Amino acid sequence: MEQSQMSRPTGGWRKSSWSNGDGGHCLEVMDGCPNIPVRDSKAPNRAHLAFSTDAWSHFISAVKDGTV
Repeated sequence: MEQSQMSRPTGGWRKSSWSNGDGGHCLEVMDGCPNIPVRDSKAPNRAHLAFSTDAWSHFISAVKDGTV
């Protein structure tokens, strides 16, 4: 299913501080949206995922704790 233009985030993307500098594992997020959009910076034109703020917070905590 293709995402409609209306559902795509319109603000600026920023690279996650957890992304490495060699071109791999690059994650971009966008702040200021009701849900947190996340995409692969190597494929910016592909669909993004969107997480609720609670789900994103739990995910970030799990990454920092090493449980994911």
